[in-house]
Amino acid sequence: MDAMNLADCKKNKKLRIGLKQSMKAISEGLAEKLIIARDADQYVTRGVLKLAEEHGVKIEYCESMKALGKACEIDVGAATAVIIK
Repeated sequence: MDAMNLADCKKNKKLRIGLKQSMKAISEGLAEKLIIARDADQYVTRGVLKLAEEHGVKIEYCESMKALGKACEIDVGAATAVIIK
């Protein structure tokens, strides 16, 4: 995911941030796109990635948890986030 897409993430108010919130939104059919930080532990993100694939949710990657957290306007890193339909 490039800087332009992260800027779009900042503008989008329909976000769910974090692994549990991402999985919940995907399970409920609310997610349009899953964003995963490349430096997040694969053991942690494996389940949400599989769930997104099963539900046909678009998947994108960003360079780091720090960058994703900043794009989501939180003070800590984030492994995942979803944009809600």
